[in-house]
Amino acid sequence: MELNVERHPGSDIPVVRVIGDVDVHSAPQLRDGLSVELESGASTVVVNLSGVDFLDSTGLGALVAARTAASERGIALPVVCPSERILKLFSITGLDGVFDIAPSVDAAVAGAAG
Repeated sequence: MELNVERHPGSDIPVVRVIGDVDVHSAPQLRDGLSVELESGASTVVVNLSGVDFLDSTGLGALVAARTAASERGIALPVVCPSERILKLFSITGLDGVFDIAPSVDAAVAGAAG
């Protein structure tokens, strides 16, 4: 798994782009990377899962931990997830009601701004 942090054009919103498989081996890297961004002082941090091919329960756990930490700090943590297969995991686990899930980075940023 690879993590890239980019700034959305025209805004100060950090976008954490996750690429590859998020499993028991890579979930700690995701958790740590999101933790760093949540401590950066941003009011919104977008998690872009459009490059994720596989997400298991440990990956979901890392996202839930980040969501909890973000909530405690008053930070919005929208998730970009265009993959039907990954969306199904959010739905099956009920996490689609916990996370703000957007189909694109632009939609996530617009939702955070409005």
